[in-house]
Amino acid sequence: MTATPDASIAPSMSTLAPQFALVDVNNFYVSCERVFNPKLEGTPIVVLSNNDGCAVARSNEVKALGVKMGTPWFKMKDLAREQGILAFSSNYTLYGDMSNRVVQILRDFAPDTEVYSIDESFLRIETVAPLYGGAVAMGQQMRERIKQWTGLPVCVGVGPTKTLAKFANHLAKKNPQFEGVCDLHVIPRPERVRWMGGIEVGEVWGVGGRIARRLEVMGIHTVLDLRNASPKEMRRHFGVVMERTCNELRGISCLALDDIAQPKQQIMSSRSFGRPVETIEELRESLASYLSRAAEKLRHQRSVAGAVYVFIQTNRFNKDEQYNAGLTVPMSEPTDDTLTLTAAALAGLEVMYRSGYRYKKAGVMLTLLSDKHARQASIFDNLVVTQRSTKLMTALDMINRDHGRGTVRSGVSGFTQHWAMRNENRSPRYTTRWDELPTVR
Repeated sequence: MTATPDASIAPSMSTLAPQFALVDVNNFYVSCERVFNPKLEGTPIVVLSNNDGCAVARSNEVKALGVKMGTPWFKMKDLAREQGILAFSSNYTLYGDMSNRVVQILRDFAPDTEVYSIDESFLRIETVAPLYGGAVAMGQQMRERIKQWTGLPVCVGVGPTKTLAKFANHLAKKNPQFEGVCDLHVIPRPERVRWMGGIEVGEVWGVGGRIARRLEVMGIHTVLDLRNASPKEMRRHFGVVMERTCNELRGISCLALDDIAQPKQQIMSSRSFGRPVETIEELRESLASYLSRAAEKLRHQRSVAGAVYVFIQTNRFNKDEQYNAGLTVPMSEPTDDTLTLTAAALAGLEVMYRSGYRYKKAGVMLTLLSDKHARQASIFDNLVVTQRSTKLMTALDMINRDHGRGTVRSGVSGFTQHWAMRNENRSPRYTTRWDELPTVR
């Protein structure tokens, strides 16, 4: 194992040009499934969305069969039987824990780290890369350590801007000659131009399908075309974000590393039901469960909520039965107490509920969020009640963190939860549940 260098001996960041690395786990959900079941290596796999609806992750074998992201599972079943495709329900508990392990490893290499998504992180490496023998050597060491410690395969892209680091990661992932690490700094300019000229503009970070089609009408078909376009002209047609993208492709860093996640201004928790729900009792259970998760996130970012938005919906595809309702319930005092917020949400449900409908979805959203420690106390505050609530919520979060989410929850959330979303094909939560630990025979 390679020792982690002491970053304190690195040169000052202000004296060096920015150097960004993007580390991306290959086929993240699929790779997580294969880590704990090596027999799946080489087997075509899809991971399905909530209620096993559509493909949100595909192995390379499935991609080669032409299956697109978001393809409904019911449309794939004939192909699955013919090609032996295995389908897994989303195991977000496992994926989240594996993501956290990867991030912890990356922060050992570079403290300046931005978690961009569950499977991608940006790193500032200009001060630390020389300590590992350069960016390519550092990238290979990151790949080896992540593979050894988690079993997950990653690719690394390095560039003078975040957009170019993302582009370099694309090259590393698609071209075996880079051996999983591509540093644009060491590629001669003619070769960089050739790579940019051979990749469609839709592959640029932030350029979606709709924008790509508009760019193609303007004669911009490749990454190189966008790089050579006038930034001011792009701003005129698409706004300041596209102007920044053009400058980033030219090597001008416009996007700083966001190494501290900003508190969310709203927190939503919502799911479609595994089967239609008709009774208010089941709706109470679902809303209480969703509220519990939202309140946990609220406390994690040290915020309090001033209002709860509650909504219930029937199946939008059933034109003969349509009823959608939402209601904002203000709190008398901002709070992070699960029980208080749950009571508010259920009060809103009582107002909205209509019998005779088959409900497909429900959810809650915590709004009017503010910093808990900056909350202005009122003359009606009861210090004893507030302290008791804080201790109770701290104990609740600690137990659920150590023993698994939902170990302790409000009674109104129920026990059977027949309405819960379908996940018949979920793999065990190997890393977070004692009763689902992997076994070796």
